Amino acid sequence: MKHISIGELDVSRIGLGVMSMSGYYNIGSGSDTESIRTIHRALDLGVTHLDTAEIYGPYLNEELVGRAIKGRRDQVVLATKFGIVSHAGGGPGVLDSSPANIRTALEGSLKRLGTDHIDLYYQHRVDPNIPIEDTIGALAKLVAEGKVRHIGLSEAGPNTIRRAHAVHTVTALQTEYSLWTRDPEAELLPLLRELGIGFVPYSPLGHGFLTGEIRSPEQLSDDDWRKTNPRFTGENFQRNLRIVDEVQAVASEVGATPAQIALAWLLAQGDDIAPIPGTKRVARIEENVAADRVKLSAGQIERLNNLTPAAGERHDEGNMAVIDR
Repeated sequence: MKHISIGELDVSRIGLGVMSMSGYYNIGSGSDTESIRTIHRALDLGVTHLDTAEIYGPYLNEELVGRAIKGRRDQVVLATKFGIVSHAGGGPGVLDSSPANIRTALEGSLKRLGTDHIDLYYQHRVDPNIPIEDTIGALAKLVAEGKVRHIGLSEAGPNTIRRAHAVHTVTALQTEYSLWTRDPEAELLPLLRELGIGFVPYSPLGHGFLTGEIRSPEQLSDDDWRKTNPRFTGENFQRNLRIVDEVQAVASEVGATPAQIALAWLLAQGDDIAPIPGTKRVARIEENVAADRVKLSAGQIERLNNLTPAAGERHDEGNMAVIDR
């Protein structure tokens, strides 16, 4: 597995998002044992970058990762997030990036993950009630204490990124970026490159849509959150299948899977981009890692660049409302 630098942090070019291991996508049966086996296989294949958050579960996902990396902590660039759990009484789902809440959140994450430091600690969503300067100032103190190595932002807009970076170096920005979510290309990517901030795309496979294996909404279980995602509903679903068909056509030419094509396209966008496709299956991590070896021609990249944009917003109204823009 090739490595790249996001900011000053060395990571495997393809990482592993572990959110789906705690019930966010109900794709068939699964177990913690299988999830841990998947994490171990990822490490064996050279994946170093694992991404979790306290809100996943909540808390259960970090506990799972803690069990999985026990005895292998030195192989892992460990990323987690704070800010969507208020520990002062608001609970899960309440934005809170106050300095006191950050410290409480970090101590909990360290305990659950079984470690004395977090390699990359993200603000999960920008808190409109707390100046970003106060949040980054609190994180800078944790860096000085050695409990956090690098600071990240998730779903932050350009103005917030500039203000945060002026207080302390921001190592990485995490937001959605894929063949069907091209928004970052207009303003975010140029800004990140100007400031020397790495980019960690989440959902690089379009929440599984770009794998080509979801051909009907009926394939999703009733408690799968994608049932309410605008791109998975109504006419939008049918329109978006055309994107998958084009990806499949390129995959057939290359002798790869649609998922590998989607990841290979993303990797071709720059050597400062480190996607974190999520899975809880050993076979899927093997498939995703193999995308590192897929070579696309200039013509194929151009075809993929010119795909029809996805129909529908990338999140429902409630989730879009807490994205800083």
